[in-house]
Amino acid sequence: MLRIRRIYDDFVPANRERLAQVQEILRRRFADISETEIALIGEKLRNPFKQRFRLVLFVAESIRGKVLGFAALLHEPEIGFAFLDWLATASGRTGGGIGGVLYDRVRQEAKSLIVKGLFFECLPDTVEACPDAALLAENRSRLRFYERYGARPVINSGYELPVKEGDTCMPHLVYDGLDAQLPLRRAFARKVVRAILERKYAEYCPPEYVDRVTASFTEDPVSLRPFRYVKPAAVRASVEGRSTDQIALIVNPRHEIHHVHERGYVESPVRVRSILAELEPSGLFTPIAPRPFADSHLHAVHDPAFVSYLRKACADLPPGKSLYPYIFPIRNKTRPPREPSVLSGYYCIDTFTPINANVWPAARGAVDCALTAAGEVLNGRRIAYALVRPPGHHAERRSYGGFCYFNNCAAAAQYLSTWGKTAILDLDYHHGNGQQDIFYQRADVLTVSIHGHPSFAYPYFSGFADEKGDGEGEGFNLNLPLPEKTDGRQYLKALDLAVRRIRDFNPHFLVTALGFDPARGDPTGTWSLRAGDFEENGRRIGAMGIPTVVVQEGGYRTRTIGRNALRFFKGLSAGFEKWANSRHDPRERLHGVQYRHEPGEADPKRVRKLVEITGFFNPAEIDIAEELVRERLLKGDDSGYRFIFAEHFGRLAGYVCYGPIPATTASYDLYWIAVHPDFQGRSLGRRLLKEMEILIVKAGGGADLRRHIPAAPVCQHPGFLRELRLYAGGRSQGLLRAGRRQSHLLQVPGLIPPVSPQFFGLSGTECLRKSLFDTIRLKI
Repeated sequence: MLRIRRIYDDFVPANRERLAQVQEILRRRFADISETEIALIGEKLRNPFKQRFRLVLFVAESIRGKVLGFAALLHEPEIGFAFLDWLATASGRTGGGIGGVLYDRVRQEAKSLIVKGLFFECLPDTVEACPDAALLAENRSRLRFYERYGARPVINSGYELPVKEGDTCMPHLVYDGLDAQLPLRRAFARKVVRAILERKYAEYCPPEYVDRVTASFTEDPVSLRPFRYVKPAAVRASVEGRSTDQIALIVNPRHEIHHVHERGYVESPVRVRSILAELEPSGLFTPIAPRPFADSHLHAVHDPAFVSYLRKACADLPPGKSLYPYIFPIRNKTRPPREPSVLSGYYCIDTFTPINANVWPAARGAVDCALTAAGEVLNGRRIAYALVRPPGHHAERRSYGGFCYFNNCAAAAQYLSTWGKTAILDLDYHHGNGQQDIFYQRADVLTVSIHGHPSFAYPYFSGFADEKGDGEGEGFNLNLPLPEKTDGRQYLKALDLAVRRIRDFNPHFLVTALGFDPARGDPTGTWSLRAGDFEENGRRIGAMGIPTVVVQEGGYRTRTIGRNALRFFKGLSAGFEKWANSRHDPRERLHGVQYRHEPGEADPKRVRKLVEITGFFNPAEIDIAEELVRERLLKGDDSGYRFIFAEHFGRLAGYVCYGPIPATTASYDLYWIAVHPDFQGRSLGRRLLKEMEILIVKAGGGADLRRHIPAAPVCQHPGFLRELRLYAGGRSQGLLRAGRRQSHLLQVPGLIPPVSPQFFGLSGTECLRKSLFDTIRLKI
């Protein structure tokens, strides 16, 4: 079995493995290509416009992942053309097999990019231009193959002119008009030729050669060689098939056994059937069978005692019997109740989520589906959808509830997090309390939830905006609770905030907990989102370009759930395709920073932790950093210390401490600046200094930091300290001093005047204690 797969990056392990095989094919098949160029393929994928072309790489692989061939397409979006750089098979055989499948896929991609033409080079097929008999036969076979698609060499131009004296066997430029087969216009051809020669052959073709070849295109339209191998009537120019990668669809085959008929239980099997009825005919999906995974994946996100309880409780119940919690004892981990009917309340958070004999196999199967979807993404697929019942986002580390038993999203995120940073975006109407509980103290998994405010929506006890994470996880949980009446436009504003936070986190993987209960008319919700809103939501998420696992959660209006699902995935696929075909900066701008000026009771320890984690300050300096905050809390303005705290979604990202100089009316000292390593190099330090300058000016001070900002690139060098004092009227004294490794003065000509020798050699601690000078630590 053969499949064609696009390689988007060299981060995912499966992609790295395929890329290594592609590089080996290049070494084997093309002896003249340099090792440097081979090694650059991964960088071109990561930084697509570094060489002013965007690389699109396809591999043809066996079911076991062996690369049998590959195609490398270069896209130039401004001029509007595509250039086939490489098309090679591992065996080296020509013909219509693997090479034909790859070329079909290249043409599909070129058409989806809306280019005006597909170009590539082929060596000549005449004895005069290529006397080597073996090579001549291969060239003829290749050009015969491309003629079947209507692609032919350009003639009556100087494209085959030798670059250097003695060059032979110069290649033809071949033009494929795709299914439009429009004439090749001269102006367009000249732009294409110049781009190819100046960018692809920059080190080989001198400017005068490029000018001469470009000017040689004088005909309009440009002539193509008459058909030589194929009759025009036999040409197959149409572009067939889809250009987008299909979404992996993993359905829990055991979901139907979990069917509770009592108490108006809305979480029923018809939900999955309604979704499949819309998705299966769409052509967007390819079915993937779920694979079994070990219980260790469950234990990574759930208390093993809870997992054992659920397994045993389900096994002990007779068929057709359901156990509903009705007593909820205070949870004492050392003394759980012994009575089974009471023990269910020990692990459950509500009264309407039953246990029965079918819960374990259905819930366990849902986890396997989510992990299978995560595995598909790890194998290089960009989107995978686990269509599962029962849902899971209300299941916490040691409790179940809200129709949820195991947290499918958390299991997938934990699995992915072993390979890179992972974000969870919960789109269900109800708060994703399970993910929040499981990852609340972790910084490698970001949890974001858009939901109804807990004042009126389940689970009522969590989902408030001030729940932002704890310990290492501070700032890595974002709740966006919305009012009871919310439409698609209001929802989209919250989603944009969520997307902005996820971009700032810059994860390698995204897990989306997909609920359709925000839909108009859902029996468990109060919002009014329509099908078009779900499509736009999907488009915004896909536009981030993050490999995404989608796990089904709620949504109970079966009349519309299928249509809403289809529209969401159409948007998700379109958004991702737009991202893949456009420019995108790998380093996103820092959003979501908020400033406050008064310390709180928790800030002394938070500041101490921040200063410690920079790895730049010695123990005495760390003590002083904490002491300054405590003094401000104790004495207020009388302490002489002013603070600016920069928080990024509740996480302390950086701060400055400054204050008025005693016995002056408008002069200030800057005592401290520290920026968390995760935010260094993202201009947060500059922004803090600017905020400080604004506050000083408002207070009537004369500090003018603009004189010192140009020195920031020097100060940013690791190991450097900048010491300065800010005086009224914009006058300043200061020096740059190397860190612990050096001790000589560094001057910044024209910016900082010489400093009095009495200050040289003092440590930061001595400066602070003696009030002689003040140290600014700039690592921003």
